[in-house]
Amino acid sequence: MGRLVTKGFVPPVYPYERLNSLRAEAAKLPGGAIDCSVGTPCDPPPPQVVEALAASGTERGYPASIGSPAFREASAAWMQCRFGVGVDPDTEVAACIGTKEFVVSLPRYLRLRYPGRDTVLYPSVSYPSYAMGATLAGCRAVPVAVDDQFRIDVDSITGRDARRALCLWVNTPGNPAGALDDLGAAAAWGRRNGVLVASDECYAEFTWDGSPRTILEHGTEGVLAVHSLSKRSNMAGVRAGFYAGDAELVNYLRECRKHAGCMVPGPVQAAAVAAWADQDHVDEQAARYQRRLGCLAGIAEAAGSSASMPGGAFYLWVPAPARDAWAFADTLARRAGLIVSPGEFYCEQPERLGPQDPRHFVRMAAVQPLKRLELAKARLLAE
Repeated sequence: MGRLVTKGFVPPVYPYERLNSLRAEAAKLPGGAIDCSVGTPCDPPPPQVVEALAASGTERGYPASIGSPAFREASAAWMQCRFGVGVDPDTEVAACIGTKEFVVSLPRYLRLRYPGRDTVLYPSVSYPSYAMGATLAGCRAVPVAVDDQFRIDVDSITGRDARRALCLWVNTPGNPAGALDDLGAAAAWGRRNGVLVASDECYAEFTWDGSPRTILEHGTEGVLAVHSLSKRSNMAGVRAGFYAGDAELVNYLRECRKHAGCMVPGPVQAAAVAAWADQDHVDEQAARYQRRLGCLAGIAEAAGSSASMPGGAFYLWVPAPARDAWAFADTLARRAGLIVSPGEFYCEQPERLGPQDPRHFVRMAAVQPLKRLELAKARLLAE
């Protein structure tokens, strides 16, 4: 058999693997590297969640792809309690295997439903999976400009792109800059243009400026909200989330995902029910993140920069001295043992950027214990 010749798509290097050389340098310091490059929670989930995971008795059978009735009811009850928004667990809510899987797979299913459209719109400074989901679906990934506060500017979307759009992604609080978008304006834009607006709200519990918000506060027609337990309850390793909103779209996606074999494991669904029902552990986690963000701000200052506290999420978006993010990341790794992400990881097409260039920033994730962050700061101050 002859060797296949590659002529098509070649996956790029996963962004965070590009930091491996910096991790090796940081590891040389006494006490080792302090990795704040990826938003991976370091704190434990609540004990009752772990107990539910271990004792569900659901291991033998196939779990419901759409989520068990208990899973969907718990998700809907949390939406009502946290946002004052009512969604029908029977028709407007369904489970997903964490939300990254949903983000990346959504364009593929929408392309099948709307074959005359081929474009995914997303914030120009954002989590890279929005663009990658478009690419993997064979779609155009078109970034939408953000303003000087890194909030999406829906008025900048051209009529041509709107007519070709399968969906518009918004993310509030945003990754990487912690910005808070006007979700009402985004929903209204989508309805005017006949475009689904998908709102990634995985950091909603960690909203520092005002109350947590959801796009579903502005109605369910033509919108989906996507929520996850990964950040809220330190459950990134078990992969549990849900999407909710427009009943017609939810039903379509449910049916597609059944055929694709998308199933949250039964024990994970049981653990999720316990997690959605408890708010105390989330409030404790939010307090931890605020303390860590304050410490990271001190690290930025000790390293010759400064940073404002974000509107939400647990990242600090820090201007790089001399506007050289990679040089700043290298300095932090060698002097403080701190691993951060250069801002270029969060912009796919620099020619479509807004007034602020993310390549002049680094992102620090508050995902290390406070003592570890204090060690990084002490290393800087000791020089």
